[in-house]
Amino acid sequence: MLDINLLSTSEKSALSPGEARELFRTGQVSPTAGISAGYAQANLMIVPRDLAFDVLLFAQRNPKSCPILGVLDAGETSNELLDGGDIRTDVPKYVVYENGEKIAEPTDLDEYWRDDLVTFIVGCSFTFEAALIEAGISVAHIDQNLNVPMYKTTRRSVSAGSMSGPMVVSMRPIPASQVADAVRITSRYPAVHGAPVHIGNPEELGIMDLDKPDFGDAVQIPEGCIPVFWACGVTPQAAVMESRPALAIGHAAGHMLITDVKDTFYQVP
Repeated sequence: MLDINLLSTSEKSALSPGEARELFRTGQVSPTAGISAGYAQANLMIVPRDLAFDVLLFAQRNPKSCPILGVLDAGETSNELLDGGDIRTDVPKYVVYENGEKIAEPTDLDEYWRDDLVTFIVGCSFTFEAALIEAGISVAHIDQNLNVPMYKTTRRSVSAGSMSGPMVVSMRPIPASQVADAVRITSRYPAVHGAPVHIGNPEELGIMDLDKPDFGDAVQIPEGCIPVFWACGVTPQAAVMESRPALAIGHAAGHMLITDVKDTFYQVP
C-alpha cells in the first residue's frame, strides 16, 4: 500500500479523491493541502441534533467563515460529496471536544459515533489553491510541505443561539505584485471562503506573531511577500471552544475531507 507521506508533491496531487480517502481510512495521517488537485476540500463540524440548529444559524450569520456545502441528516455517514465514502473514517484526523475541551484526535470516529449526530460539510480554502498555482502564484505551505497556518483573531463572529467565538483566518504569503491576482482568483470561489478578509498588517486582526499560529504550522514568508488572510472553516471549532457544548467533533486543522466534486463546480464567472 502507498504511504501518502512518502509521495512527492506531484504524486499527491495526482491521487483521486477516492484513492486519498482510502489511504486515510487505513489510518494514514497527512495534511491535505495539495492532495487530489482539482477537487474541493471541506471542513467538518459534527454535533448532536439538539445543537444542529444553532450551528446552522451560526453558519448562516457568518457565511464568509462557514460556507455550507452540505449537511448530513442525523446518523447519516455519506452523501453525493463523498460518493461511496464514510464521514466517520475518510478524514485523516479528527478532533473530539467535550465541554469545549479537546479530548482526542482520532483517525476514525468509531468510538464516538452516535445516531443523533448531524454533520455539516463546510467549504475550505484549499479548494482554490490549485487555481492560484495554475496562475503562477506559489502557495508557501505546499512548497514548504507544511500545514497552513491559522490564527484566532480579535474579530468576533456573529453569535447564534449558544454559539459564539472569534473569526479564525488562514494565511498565505503572496508576492506583492500578485496580491491583486490572488484576490481576483479567490473571489470567484465564494463557496470556499472567497476573497481575503484582510491584507497586510496582522496586528490589525489581533495577530501579534505570525510565527505562532493557533492551528497548523508557521511558514517562512519569502522576501517581497505580503501576508494575506482568508476566513477559515476552523471558526466553528473556535466557537465550540468558547461556547463549550457537551460534545462536538471537527476535522483536525488542515486535515480535510476531500470530496468528489471538482473545484470548478464552485467557481463563479
